[in-house]
Amino acid sequence: MTDIGKSGTFALADRTVKRMGYGAMQLAGPGVFGPPKDRAGAIAVLREAVASGVDHIDTSDFYGPHIVNEIIREALHPYPKDLVIVTKLGARRGEDGSWNPAFSGEALESAVHDNLRNLGLEALAVVNLRLMFSHHGPAEGSLEAPLTALAELQRQGLVRHIGLSNVTPTQIAQGRAIADIVCVQNQYNLAHRDDDALIDDLAGEGVAYAPFFPLGGFSPLQSTALSDVAATLGVTPMQVALAWLLQRAPNILLIPGTSSLAHLRENLAAAELELPAEAMATLDRIGTAAATVA
Repeated sequence: MTDIGKSGTFALADRTVKRMGYGAMQLAGPGVFGPPKDRAGAIAVLREAVASGVDHIDTSDFYGPHIVNEIIREALHPYPKDLVIVTKLGARRGEDGSWNPAFSGEALESAVHDNLRNLGLEALAVVNLRLMFSHHGPAEGSLEAPLTALAELQRQGLVRHIGLSNVTPTQIAQGRAIADIVCVQNQYNLAHRDDDALIDDLAGEGVAYAPFFPLGGFSPLQSTALSDVAATLGVTPMQVALAWLLQRAPNILLIPGTSSLAHLRENLAAAELELPAEAMATLDRIGTAAATVA
């Protein structure tokens, strides 16, 4: 069995977790909407992830909606004592599967209770407030009202720790004036490197950073470079991309998602992959090329 402990550990709020985690989004149906084709398979993936040592699962009640959290509860409840379940608030799904902002105090309170009920928890360990001022990535806008509402739910004991998702450095600074921010979750991967400076700043402050879409966003040229490195090392491109993230900064917590046992095992094996310096240099150039094209 893969030793995911080789990925190292990092602090997530008041806990220390292995840096190789699991993201549950893909356990829903197509478009993260509706039930999966294979519910038993989804349960098997979750159970194997935890049996393999994963102690950090990322989810949200707007995956499905509700369905993914219900599957997590069915698969893993009562939860292992060392398992940290991180969830997200800030969106509501339309009947057509659309993603709609849901930032009001009433919407956030309702979402907290939905997550508690569907996960079978008395308090949520970590809740990321996901901002949706733009559908194309982080965009400036005040988070004071929604974060103040979430901080009140924290004071009530329903939420233990707060993180932010899809945010700018300005919003993180604003958020810290309202609540203790224990993690940031933004899009970041080999080709999407907008948060390079932010990751380094957060690492210096001991704040965890969880990149979403860690395997996405490659152009054909970039995919060729990634594939070449993988072929040289005798591993898969996905494993190289994940290993690069682990070596990129010590505060990066990975949450790759899959509904396949084979892909789960492949992802977890990246924890044991150490990329040589020349491979890291080649991979770093993918981000530089992508920034130049953009």
